[in-house]
Amino acid sequence: MRLEGAPASHRQDALAGKLYCPDKMVRMSNVTPVVIAVLAAELVPAAAFGFAGERLTAAVARLPLVVRVTLPALLALPYAVIAASHHMFHWQWFALYAGLPVVMAWLLARGAAADPEQRGNWRDAVILLTLGLSVDLRWFDVAWPDGLRGLNNLLLVDAGLYAFLAIRRLSGTGFDFHLHWSDWKTGLRELLFFAPAVVVLGLALGFIHPHANVPPAGKALVTWAGIFVFVAVPEELFFRAWVQNLLERRVGRRTALLIASVLFGLSHFNKRSAHFNWRYVLLATIAGIFYGRAWRERRRVPASTITHTCVDWLWSWWF
Repeated sequence: MRLEGAPASHRQDALAGKLYCPDKMVRMSNVTPVVIAVLAAELVPAAAFGFAGERLTAAVARLPLVVRVTLPALLALPYAVIAASHHMFHWQWFALYAGLPVVMAWLLARGAAADPEQRGNWRDAVILLTLGLSVDLRWFDVAWPDGLRGLNNLLLVDAGLYAFLAIRRLSGTGFDFHLHWSDWKTGLRELLFFAPAVVVLGLALGFIHPHANVPPAGKALVTWAGIFVFVAVPEELFFRAWVQNLLERRVGRRTALLIASVLFGLSHFNKRSAHFNWRYVLLATIAGIFYGRAWRERRRVPASTITHTCVDWLWSWWF
């Protein structure tokens, strides 16, 4: 989807901005060996939870409590390396990146003891609110060099995974990336259900503008993979595996789906606009319903991530 009123000659610039903007990914022009190393280091914990979550959680559980709670302070190292290499290191930010994951782990250790049934309590809500607002309102972006602020989001994903999966041991998240055929079937089915509604409504609202664009196969594949890893997985983890998952235990499946979808829509209020972008909020809320349906069918993050990725991928090339 291109920006409202953007000339045709700027379509590829808009696409590049969507895929590599600072709040989603690392801007490609800023890639250096140090950045690649830090990016790889930040991807390791997420990959470990996605492919060996049970073994990792069991290994963490064998550690003494003090070690379990303080271990995520190591997540401050990516910030330290990037900030030092760009001559913008500040001890206050280092303390925040070392302390916030520890506080999250401590709160959810207490939460696990206070809420063994995992119905959700105020500690879960405080952490989710903090993570959500810090990303949407870009509280921590100034700590990072321009073009590398997406590394902040990956760091927060790692902190959340450790707190909710290794410490809280939250069940039913479906954060397992051993892909199944059912993930593709469910994800693509919800895409087919969603596409006609969003195209009709988007055109009626003047929010989308179809244009012909046939990308090279290699570039299209890389783009799809980039959206999958850096955009769809973090958002589906947050809104489906954590928010919708916990809400279901309190308010039921349908209400949880609606609330999570509205929150997902509202998280787009400041995207591509200096003002409240109600069109984006409305369309994102509708999208959230279909993403949530994909997740809850078998409680699988990969299923909703496939739907989400395909929507963003098609949007970026042809709308």
